[in-house]
Amino acid sequence: MATLVIDLMDRRPIWALPERSRAAIAAAVPSGWTVRFMETPADGSGDGVQRAPPELLEAVADARVYMGYGIPAEVLEAAPGLEWVHSGAAGVGGSLGPAMLARDVLFTNSAGIHAVPIAETVLAMILHFARGLDLAVRAQAEGRWSAPSYWAADAPVTELAGSTVGIVGYGGIGGEVARRAAALGCGVVAARRGGGGAGEAGPVEVVAGEGGIGRVVERSDYLVLAVPETPLTRGLMNRRRLAAMKPGSVLVNVARGRLVDEEALLEALGSGHLRGAGLDVFHREPLPAGHPFYAHPKVLMTPHVSATTRRFWERETKLIVDNLRRFARGRPLRNLVDREAGY
Repeated sequence: MATLVIDLMDRRPIWALPERSRAAIAAAVPSGWTVRFMETPADGSGDGVQRAPPELLEAVADARVYMGYGIPAEVLEAAPGLEWVHSGAAGVGGSLGPAMLARDVLFTNSAGIHAVPIAETVLAMILHFARGLDLAVRAQAEGRWSAPSYWAADAPVTELAGSTVGIVGYGGIGGEVARRAAALGCGVVAARRGGGGAGEAGPVEVVAGEGGIGRVVERSDYLVLAVPETPLTRGLMNRRRLAAMKPGSVLVNVARGRLVDEEALLEALGSGHLRGAGLDVFHREPLPAGHPFYAHPKVLMTPHVSATTRRFWERETKLIVDNLRRFARGRPLRNLVDREAGY
């Protein structure tokens, strides 16, 4: 008898497996299978926190399929019959260790599930700087009427229409950002690993390769990072690339903190080269107390929550149910991870 182990009871209530999803998944399990729902609190922060309590290792001993927030190496080692593992997180860097690379097991993730809420967060961050909401928020906290800040000759308030939004990483998140930016009258240029052509958001200019990233960086009024962290993208926005950004432009990072040289970013903000930075991710999380980002007038921070939405389980359940049916019929699974590429 085949066993499916579901380990998605996140410690954070909004991400914890709800009863309606539990019922939908159980109903989709192939005939003759058993499904075990783990009640031990899991943690889907980032790529999923790796932990494997004894009760989980016991549950997966005879499992064919395991679904959790990240894939602990101990689970792979304790379950010789595993054929497919699925992560409720989009990032997979924490799961791609030697144990995973050594196993011939299907690996899927939740890439794209978070695209809509993250794209809406990106748009909010862009509008925050474009319309000068940072000036208003700061003045309100200080009990000061801020109208003169908007009347000044050098006031940094502008319109989105006619500006250029650049996107590094034109996947699910990048596509949703492009669709929204284009709807507001922005030009959109996007860099992705694999090729060019018009994007589904409309007249999106898509470029490829190292040179393509450079062109996107140089042309963008708002530069959005939406690319996975891999050895190739780590440190992507170094001092040289930050200096190549347009004067007065804005950097938005909803990908991973290690894509950006944070010290160099602080220098670019302090010198006035950059208008601002919208940051959802950081080198260290939680960001240590006293870090300069907290009090910086040109930084808008969110604590790695850009994907948060009450609709997560609606989308995640559809993905899991669809893939369970595909697996039972021997059809290709959605969201297969490219282990060599790292996403």
